[in-house]
Amino acid sequence: MNISTKAIVSNSEMIKNYKGCRDKAEIFGKIFVLKNNQPDAVLFSIKEYERLSVFIEYLESLDETDISKFIASLPKKGNRRKYSLDLLKSDIE
Repeated sequence: MNISTKAIVSNSEMIKNYKGCRDKAEIFGKIFVLKNNQPDAVLFSIKEYERLSVFIEYLESLDETDISKFIASLPKKGNRRKYSLDLLKSDIE
């Protein structure tokens, strides 16, 4: 995963400037919050959260066999392709 340094904020920056951090999350979809230079949290924009929620709900509806097929279809390394729900469905059917 490539993370832009512009999408990383410190815990203290998050506390002092929540609105600015929220605006960054809107621009980048999500920002990563560091505490003591270690990943601590992720702040998602509502648009990104809604996009991911659909995907998570779909995955939760799958049975173990479908999940295994889906995991096997993911690339092990290198550039990962983006999946739409229709593409995911076709990959496991």
